[in-house]
Amino acid sequence: MNIQIFGTKKSQDTKKAERYFKERGIKFQAVDLKEKGISKGELQSVLSAVGDLEEMLDEKTKEREAYQLIRYLAKEDKFAKVLEHPMVLKQPIVRNGKQATVGYCPDIWKTWE
Repeated sequence: MNIQIFGTKKSQDTKKAERYFKERGIKFQAVDLKEKGISKGELQSVLSAVGDLEEMLDEKTKEREAYQLIRYLAKEDKFAKVLEHPMVLKQPIVRNGKQATVGYCPDIWKTWE
């Protein structure tokens, strides 16, 4: 398994995801969205697994203006704007190769083991 967890240090769900994998002795790479963001390829990979960019947006984000703008952009423009403002994404984003989840999803992660 090659797990990547995208989130922030303050996100409770990100902390819970990290604890989930630590408790099972599964190594992971933590990526801070606030500091590093998410690359175009990584976001594309997650989007391929999840299916819809709208489902990845966090309506409770603190970046309200960016969130509102992204919601009303044309579909082809949303991806680039999310790359500029990765904090509008739900956390954590957990990747395992071509598989990915958005949010705290231990039931799905169990199937990866």
